[in-house]
Amino acid sequence: MSIQIHDTLAGTKRDFEPIEPGRVSMYVCGVTPYARSHIGHARCYTAYDIIYRYLRYAGFEVTYVRNFTDVDDKIIKRANEQGKDPLALAQENIETFYADMDALGIARPDHEPRVSTSIDDIIALVKRLEANGLAYAVDGDVYYAVDGFAEYGKLSKRPLDQMQAGARVEVDTRKRNPMDFALWKSAKPGEPKWPSPWGEGRPGWHIECSAMSISALGETFDIHGGGRDLIFPHHENEIAQSEGATGCQFARYWLHNGFVTLDEEKMSKSLGNVFSVGDLAARYELRVLRFFLATGSQYRNPINFSDAMLDEAASRVAYCYETLRKAELFLAEGHAEHNGPLPAQKMIDSLVPRFCEAMDDDFNVPRAMDPVNEAFRALNELISTRKKKKQAAAAAAARKLLGEIRAVDAVLNLFGEDPAAYLDRHRDKAVTRRALSVQWIEQQISARIAARTARDWAEADRIRDEMEAAGVILMDHPGGTDWRVLDVDPAARAEAQADG
Repeated sequence: MSIQIHDTLAGTKRDFEPIEPGRVSMYVCGVTPYARSHIGHARCYTAYDIIYRYLRYAGFEVTYVRNFTDVDDKIIKRANEQGKDPLALAQENIETFYADMDALGIARPDHEPRVSTSIDDIIALVKRLEANGLAYAVDGDVYYAVDGFAEYGKLSKRPLDQMQAGARVEVDTRKRNPMDFALWKSAKPGEPKWPSPWGEGRPGWHIECSAMSISALGETFDIHGGGRDLIFPHHENEIAQSEGATGCQFARYWLHNGFVTLDEEKMSKSLGNVFSVGDLAARYELRVLRFFLATGSQYRNPINFSDAMLDEAASRVAYCYETLRKAELFLAEGHAEHNGPLPAQKMIDSLVPRFCEAMDDDFNVPRAMDPVNEAFRALNELISTRKKKKQAAAAAAARKLLGEIRAVDAVLNLFGEDPAAYLDRHRDKAVTRRALSVQWIEQQISARIAARTARDWAEADRIRDEMEAAGVILMDHPGGTDWRVLDVDPAARAEAQADG
């Protein structure tokens, strides 16, 4: 089966056929770095990171481009409020963006152009539009003439006459059409500016992505991605600008990821319900956020965010890492060689094909996780084998199954950390989420050991019950007592299930 991609422009799934066999060119709209990245950014770039990784896994040579819009009204406004240079503020937030995305396991693209370093390309593209009769200058500003592009509205499926009827009354009277949009803005006091044929100024929002993508990938490239909120006007305007200037198809496939919602309400800064990646990193390992965003819904669909769902994801990721930790210990026991039939052979043989079948269907990660989840359950069963005569076969099967899990994790990038180190950090974050302290837990464990030594079983049981009520589970063994913190409160889980 070939890879099928849901193309927003076509409105349906299409077989993926890149311009050049074996090579993929991909552009994804990047951030406007006026503040710290939020969970919506994390959802978008996690989705395209997995798409990028899967295309490479499938054997394509991929050129991945993602921009920084470091010249923008929001950056200028925020910089003026803080008394900073706009480009310096943008750079600060770009550095934070890198830290957040790196922690999420998101690969850096091959090229990351910025508006501030792409001015020549932007001016050249505006001049081409002007020469083609699709741009006009007024008082140092330059506008795109939408009436000159007959297919305007084809991505968003909005006829131009309906958009004109719905346009605001308070429009710039210098425009020929209310829907015309700025390609170049004349300089204003306190704003970054560059020389141009129309006077000093700066680019409009939409023209920058057209210029940067064409400069990096050519006039026609394979995949253009971004959030659903960019379909109109940003991507619609990109098509009009790019195709109006070159006369060529701009992007062959348009991909758009769904929104993040909070209790079914779309996240937005105006509603005050946006979480920064930093907010979440203080309470969760960011691989948990990656797992939730990647597996909670197919990338095109909305995903509903809540602490309870993130707790469930934390528990699931911890289970996987605990399984990996136990597998390492089991395989380190030095079992005899085994050359006969293997237990779980069907699982070993089917994991990668089933994973790829789901990913080939428009990168359906939730469905691709079905065989991965089954593989972890099978791995747990193999490493739990205690009959000596069966351990050699179990170890051989576990080693092969681990190899298949690691193969698909080249796409998911979820389980590549050292299991012991991950589980230590996970436990520390769980302690923080429950407003506990390691010191209190260790004091309680010491008090319980003292009670047990004194054969005060009632006191020992009372301490255990108190700790369980706080979400701390004790595990006694010959060498002492270990502990873990529940990611999900059993009472809250029962209440959520009853409500559902």
